[in-house]
Amino acid sequence: MAGEPAETDDAQVIPITRARSPHGSPPSEHEPPPSEPPPSERGAAPDEDGDHDHDRDRDRGLAELLAFLRRRITGEYEVDEFGFDPELTDKVLLELIRPLYRHWFRVETVGMHNVPGDSGALVVANHSGTLPLDGLMLQVALHDDHPERRAVRLLGADLVYQLPLLGHLSRKTGHTLACRDDADRLLRKGELVGVFPEGFKGVGKPFSERYKLQRFGRGGFVASAIRAGVPIVPCSIVGAEEIYPKVGDLRFLARALGLPYLPITPLFPWLGPLGLVPLPSKWMIGFGEPIRTDQFDPADADDPMLVFNLTDQVREVIQQQLNELRLQRGHAFPPFF
Repeated sequence: MAGEPAETDDAQVIPITRARSPHGSPPSEHEPPPSEPPPSERGAAPDEDGDHDHDRDRDRGLAELLAFLRRRITGEYEVDEFGFDPELTDKVLLELIRPLYRHWFRVETVGMHNVPGDSGALVVANHSGTLPLDGLMLQVALHDDHPERRAVRLLGADLVYQLPLLGHLSRKTGHTLACRDDADRLLRKGELVGVFPEGFKGVGKPFSERYKLQRFGRGGFVASAIRAGVPIVPCSIVGAEEIYPKVGDLRFLARALGLPYLPITPLFPWLGPLGLVPLPSKWMIGFGEPIRTDQFDPADADDPMLVFNLTDQVREVIQQQLNELRLQRGHAFPPFF
Protein backbone atom coordinates (compact mmCIF):
# COMPACT_ATOMS: atom_id res chain seq x y z
CA MET A 1 0.00 0.00 0.00
CA ALA A 2 1.27 3.38 -0.90
CA GLY A 3 2.71 5.34 1.92
CA GLU A 4 3.64 2.35 4.00
CA PRO A 5 7.32 1.53 4.57
CA ALA A 6 8.63 -1.31 2.53
CA GLU A 7 9.55 -4.43 4.39
CA THR A 8 13.15 -5.62 3.99
CA ASP A 9 15.13 -8.51 5.30
CA ASP A 10 18.14 -6.24 5.83
CA ALA A 11 16.62 -4.25 8.63
CA GLN A 12 19.24 -3.35 11.23
CA VAL A 13 18.48 -3.97 14.85
CA ILE A 14 20.10 -1.57 17.26
CA PRO A 15 21.17 -3.30 20.45
CA ILE A 16 19.66 -1.81 23.54
CA THR A 17 23.09 -1.74 25.14
CA ARG A 18 24.43 0.81 22.65
CA ALA A 19 24.34 4.38 23.90
CA ARG A 20 22.95 7.16 21.83
CA SER A 21 24.64 10.46 21.24
CA PRO A 22 23.19 13.63 22.75
CA HIS A 23 21.84 14.51 19.31
CA GLY A 24 19.96 11.27 18.92
CA SER A 25 22.30 9.44 16.52
CA PRO A 26 24.44 6.58 17.80
CA PRO A 27 28.18 6.94 17.66
CA SER A 28 30.10 4.82 15.22
CA GLU A 29 31.81 1.75 16.55
CA HIS A 30 34.96 2.71 14.65
CA GLU A 31 35.02 6.41 15.59
CA PRO A 32 37.92 7.20 17.98
CA PRO A 33 37.09 8.98 21.21
CA PRO A 34 37.44 12.76 21.05
CA SER A 35 40.98 13.80 21.85
CA GLU A 36 41.98 16.80 23.97
CA PRO A 37 43.72 19.69 22.23
CA PRO A 38 47.50 19.75 22.61
CA PRO A 39 48.94 21.79 25.48
CA SER A 40 50.10 24.46 23.07
CA GLU A 41 46.46 25.08 22.09
CA ARG A 42 44.95 24.62 25.54
CA GLY A 43 47.26 27.13 27.18
CA ALA A 44 49.19 26.58 30.38
CA ALA A 45 47.41 26.15 33.66
CA PRO A 46 47.57 29.07 36.11
CA ASP A 47 50.00 27.25 38.38
CA GLU A 48 52.17 26.41 35.37
CA ASP A 49 52.32 30.11 34.45
CA GLY A 50 53.52 30.88 37.96
CA ASP A 51 56.13 28.13 37.74
CA HIS A 52 57.35 29.45 34.40
CA ASP A 53 57.61 33.01 35.76
CA HIS A 54 59.47 31.72 38.80
CA ASP A 55 61.87 29.77 36.58
CA ARG A 56 62.47 32.82 34.39
CA ASP A 57 63.17 35.02 37.43
CA ARG A 58 65.50 32.41 38.84
CA ASP A 59 67.37 32.07 35.55
CA ARG A 60 67.59 35.83 35.19
CA GLY A 61 68.91 36.19 38.73
CA LEU A 62 71.48 33.46 38.17
CA ALA A 63 72.62 35.09 34.93
CA GLU A 64 73.01 38.46 36.65
CA LEU A 65 74.96 36.87 39.50
CA LEU A 66 77.32 35.11 37.11
CA ALA A 67 77.83 38.31 35.12
CA PHE A 68 78.54 40.20 38.35
CA LEU A 69 81.10 37.60 39.46
CA ARG A 70 82.75 37.64 36.05
CA ARG A 71 83.15 41.43 36.19
CA ARG A 72 84.61 41.24 39.70
CA ILE A 73 87.11 38.56 38.65
CA THR A 74 88.18 40.26 35.42
CA GLY A 75 88.23 43.75 36.95
CA GLU A 76 85.64 45.14 34.51
CA TYR A 77 84.09 47.57 36.97
CA GLU A 78 84.58 51.24 37.71
CA VAL A 79 86.05 52.83 40.84
CA ASP A 80 86.50 56.58 41.19
CA GLU A 81 89.47 58.45 42.61
CA PHE A 82 88.16 58.02 46.17
CA GLY A 83 87.71 54.27 45.82
CA PHE A 84 83.91 54.36 45.38
CA ASP A 85 82.58 51.16 43.80
CA PRO A 86 78.91 51.82 42.83
CA GLU A 87 78.12 48.28 41.68
CA LEU A 88 79.51 46.58 44.79
CA THR A 89 77.71 49.12 46.96
CA ASP A 90 74.31 48.57 45.35
CA LYS A 91 74.43 44.82 44.68
CA VAL A 92 76.13 43.67 47.88
CA LEU A 93 76.70 46.15 50.70
CA LEU A 94 73.39 48.03 50.55
CA GLU A 95 71.55 44.78 49.89
CA LEU A 96 72.79 43.47 53.24
CA ILE A 97 71.39 46.41 55.22
CA ARG A 98 68.14 46.95 53.29
CA PRO A 99 66.24 44.47 55.54
CA LEU A 100 67.14 46.66 58.54
CA TYR A 101 65.93 49.74 56.70
CA ARG A 102 62.67 48.31 55.38
CA HIS A 103 61.56 45.73 57.95
CA TRP A 104 63.38 46.29 61.25
CA PHE A 105 63.41 50.08 61.55
CA ARG A 106 60.58 50.63 59.01
CA VAL A 107 62.16 53.91 57.89
CA GLU A 108 59.96 56.64 56.45
CA THR A 109 61.37 59.67 54.64
CA VAL A 110 59.94 63.19 54.59
CA GLY A 111 60.91 66.09 52.31
CA MET A 112 63.00 64.07 49.85
CA HIS A 113 62.15 66.67 47.18
CA ASN A 114 64.44 69.09 49.02
CA VAL A 115 67.49 67.04 48.01
CA PRO A 116 68.80 68.12 44.57
CA GLY A 117 68.63 65.48 41.89
CA ASP A 118 71.60 66.31 39.65
CA SER A 119 73.83 68.82 41.42
CA GLY A 120 76.09 69.06 44.42
CA ALA A 121 74.71 69.61 47.91
CA LEU A 122 75.78 69.17 51.52
CA VAL A 123 73.46 67.10 53.71
CA VAL A 124 73.98 67.99 57.39
CA ALA A 125 72.41 65.58 59.89
CA ASN A 126 72.23 64.91 63.61
CA HIS A 127 74.24 61.94 64.89
CA SER A 128 73.08 59.44 67.52
CA GLY A 129 72.56 55.80 68.37
CA THR A 130 75.74 54.68 70.21
CA LEU A 131 76.72 52.78 67.04
CA PRO A 132 76.55 54.89 63.86
CA LEU A 133 73.78 53.00 62.08
CA ASP A 134 72.16 56.33 61.22
CA GLY A 135 74.78 56.90 58.54
CA LEU A 136 73.94 53.58 56.89
CA MET A 137 70.20 54.25 57.01
CA LEU A 138 70.73 57.71 55.51
CA GLN A 139 72.70 56.12 52.69
CA VAL A 140 69.93 53.62 51.90
CA ALA A 141 67.27 56.35 52.08
CA LEU A 142 68.97 58.59 49.51
CA HIS A 143 69.87 55.71 47.22
CA ASP A 144 66.54 53.85 47.27
CA ASP A 145 63.92 56.52 47.96
CA HIS A 146 65.27 59.51 46.04
CA PRO A 147 63.89 59.72 42.46
CA GLU A 148 67.45 59.95 41.10
CA ARG A 149 68.81 57.23 43.44
CA ARG A 150 71.56 59.46 44.75
CA ALA A 151 74.72 58.15 46.35
CA VAL A 152 75.67 60.14 49.45
CA ARG A 153 79.39 60.50 50.16
CA LEU A 154 79.69 60.60 53.94
CA LEU A 155 82.64 62.29 55.64
CA GLY A 156 83.94 60.01 58.39
CA ALA A 157 86.16 60.46 61.44
CA ASP A 158 89.83 59.45 61.51
CA LEU A 159 89.06 56.42 63.70
CA VAL A 160 86.96 54.85 60.93
CA TYR A 161 89.88 54.82 58.50
CA GLN A 162 92.37 53.58 61.08
CA LEU A 163 90.53 50.24 61.16
CA PRO A 164 91.64 48.20 58.10
CA LEU A 165 88.41 46.39 57.20
CA LEU A 166 86.02 49.20 58.16
CA GLY A 167 88.09 51.83 56.42
CA HIS A 168 88.28 49.77 53.21
CA LEU A 169 84.52 49.13 53.17
CA SER A 170 83.83 52.81 53.84
CA ARG A 171 85.82 53.88 50.81
CA LYS A 172 84.20 51.17 48.68
CA THR A 173 80.77 52.56 49.56
CA GLY A 174 81.79 56.08 48.59
CA HIS A 175 82.78 57.64 51.90
CA THR A 176 85.99 59.43 52.73
CA LEU A 177 87.90 61.21 55.48
CA ALA A 178 86.32 64.32 56.94
CA CYS A 179 88.88 66.81 55.67
CA ARG A 180 88.62 70.07 53.76
CA ASP A 181 90.31 68.90 50.55
CA ASP A 182 88.13 65.81 50.07
CA ALA A 183 84.92 67.68 50.91
CA ASP A 184 85.73 70.51 48.48
CA ARG A 185 86.59 68.15 45.63
CA LEU A 186 83.43 66.08 46.03
CA LEU A 187 81.15 69.12 46.20
CA ARG A 188 82.73 70.75 43.16
CA LYS A 189 82.19 67.51 41.23
CA GLY A 190 78.47 67.78 41.89
CA GLU A 191 78.36 64.98 44.46
CA LEU A 192 75.94 64.71 47.36
CA VAL A 193 78.08 64.93 50.51
CA GLY A 194 76.87 64.03 54.00
CA VAL A 195 78.30 65.16 57.30
CA PHE A 196 77.51 64.67 61.00
CA PRO A 197 78.95 67.75 62.73
CA GLU A 198 78.31 66.42 66.26
CA GLY A 199 80.80 63.61 65.72
CA PHE A 200 81.36 61.23 68.62
CA LYS A 201 79.78 63.74 70.99
CA GLY A 202 76.47 63.08 69.31
CA VAL A 203 76.59 59.36 68.64
CA GLY A 204 77.93 58.60 72.12
CA LYS A 205 75.74 60.85 74.25
CA PRO A 206 73.68 59.29 77.07
CA PHE A 207 70.05 58.34 76.59
CA SER A 208 68.98 61.09 79.01
CA GLU A 209 70.15 63.68 76.43
CA ARG A 210 68.43 62.09 73.44
CA TYR A 211 67.42 64.39 70.59
CA LYS A 212 69.38 67.30 72.09
CA LEU A 213 71.95 68.44 69.56
CA GLN A 214 75.55 68.75 70.72
CA ARG A 215 77.98 71.44 69.59
CA PHE A 216 78.65 71.54 65.85
CA GLY A 217 82.37 72.19 66.03
CA ARG A 218 84.07 74.92 64.03
CA GLY A 219 81.74 74.87 61.04
CA GLY A 220 84.21 73.51 58.52
CA PHE A 221 81.34 71.94 56.58
CA VAL A 222 79.74 75.37 56.10
CA ALA A 223 83.01 76.77 54.74
CA SER A 224 83.21 73.93 52.20
CA ALA A 225 79.65 74.59 51.04
CA ILE A 226 80.39 78.30 50.61
CA ARG A 227 83.55 77.63 48.61
CA ALA A 228 81.65 75.25 46.29
CA GLY A 229 78.51 77.43 46.16
CA VAL A 230 76.21 74.47 46.91
CA PRO A 231 73.10 74.41 49.12
CA ILE A 232 73.06 72.97 52.64
CA VAL A 233 70.22 70.49 53.23
CA PRO A 234 69.33 70.13 56.95
CA CYS A 235 68.54 66.51 57.80
CA SER A 236 66.91 65.17 60.98
CA ILE A 237 66.98 61.49 61.92
CA VAL A 238 64.49 60.24 64.51
CA GLY A 239 64.67 56.68 65.81
CA ALA A 240 68.38 56.07 66.21
CA GLU A 241 68.40 57.28 69.81
CA GLU A 242 66.37 54.26 70.95
CA ILE A 243 68.28 51.39 69.31
CA TYR A 244 71.02 51.23 71.98
CA PRO A 245 69.94 53.35 74.97
CA LYS A 246 73.25 54.34 76.56
CA VAL A 247 72.93 54.38 80.35
CA GLY A 248 76.62 54.18 81.28
CA ASP A 249 80.17 54.15 79.97
CA LEU A 250 83.14 51.83 80.64
CA ARG A 251 85.64 54.68 80.37
CA PHE A 252 88.72 52.87 81.65
CA LEU A 253 88.28 49.99 79.21
CA ALA A 254 87.45 52.40 76.39
CA ARG A 255 90.72 54.28 76.92
CA ALA A 256 92.65 51.01 77.00
CA LEU A 257 91.13 50.02 73.65
CA GLY A 258 91.61 53.45 72.10
CA LEU A 259 87.86 54.04 71.73
CA PRO A 260 86.00 57.30 72.41
CA TYR A 261 83.56 55.39 74.66
CA LEU A 262 82.40 51.86 75.49
CA PRO A 263 78.69 51.99 76.22
CA ILE A 264 76.58 50.24 78.81
CA THR A 265 73.02 49.65 77.67
CA PRO A 266 70.11 47.71 79.20
CA LEU A 267 71.24 44.69 77.13
CA PHE A 268 75.01 45.16 76.70
CA PRO A 269 77.32 43.75 77.99
CA TRP A 270 74.91 41.66 80.09
CA LEU A 271 73.62 39.55 77.19
CA GLY A 272 76.93 39.31 75.35
CA PRO A 273 76.61 39.32 71.53
CA LEU A 274 72.82 39.40 71.80
CA GLY A 275 73.15 42.80 73.42
CA LEU A 276 74.47 44.13 70.09
CA VAL A 277 71.14 43.52 68.35
CA PRO A 278 69.54 46.97 67.89
CA LEU A 279 66.06 47.50 69.27
CA PRO A 280 63.40 47.81 66.52
CA SER A 281 62.51 51.46 66.99
CA LYS A 282 60.45 53.31 64.40
CA TRP A 283 62.57 55.67 62.27
CA MET A 284 61.83 58.82 60.32
CA ILE A 285 64.33 60.79 58.23
CA GLY A 286 63.37 64.33 57.26
CA PHE A 287 65.05 66.69 54.79
CA GLY A 288 64.44 70.39 55.27
CA GLU A 289 64.39 73.24 52.81
CA PRO A 290 67.89 73.89 51.39
CA ILE A 291 69.88 76.81 52.78
CA ARG A 292 71.53 78.60 49.87
CA THR A 293 75.19 79.61 49.88
CA ASP A 294 75.59 80.77 46.27
CA GLN A 295 74.92 84.36 47.28
CA PHE A 296 78.26 84.41 49.10
CA ASP A 297 81.66 84.92 47.55
CA PRO A 298 84.01 81.90 47.92
CA ALA A 299 86.35 84.16 49.90
CA ASP A 300 83.61 84.53 52.53
CA ALA A 301 84.44 80.99 53.65
CA ASP A 302 87.39 82.54 55.53
CA ASP A 303 85.13 84.89 57.52
CA PRO A 304 84.79 83.17 60.92
CA MET A 305 81.77 85.22 62.02
CA LEU A 306 79.83 84.45 58.83
CA VAL A 307 80.67 80.76 59.11
CA PHE A 308 79.67 80.68 62.78
CA ASN A 309 76.31 82.36 62.15
CA LEU A 310 75.45 80.05 59.26
CA THR A 311 76.51 77.01 61.30
CA ASP A 312 74.25 78.12 64.14
CA GLN A 313 71.37 78.62 61.72
CA VAL A 314 71.74 75.07 60.36
CA ARG A 315 71.85 73.67 63.89
CA GLU A 316 68.66 75.48 64.91
CA VAL A 317 66.82 74.24 61.82
CA ILE A 318 67.82 70.63 62.49
CA GLN A 319 66.77 70.86 66.15
CA GLN A 320 63.38 72.25 65.17
CA GLN A 321 62.93 69.49 62.61
CA LEU A 322 63.82 66.88 65.23
CA ASN A 323 61.15 68.16 67.58
CA GLU A 324 58.52 68.10 64.82
CA LEU A 325 59.46 64.63 63.57
CA ARG A 326 59.32 63.17 67.09
CA LEU A 327 55.75 64.39 67.44
CA GLN A 328 54.87 63.07 64.00
CA ARG A 329 56.37 59.65 64.71
CA GLY A 330 54.75 59.16 68.10
CA HIS A 331 55.86 56.16 70.15
CA ALA A 332 59.30 54.74 69.41
CA PHE A 333 58.08 51.13 69.43
CA PRO A 334 54.60 50.93 67.91
CA PRO A 335 52.39 48.99 68.40
CA PHE A 336 54.02 47.67 71.56
CA PHE A 337 53.85 50.93 73.52
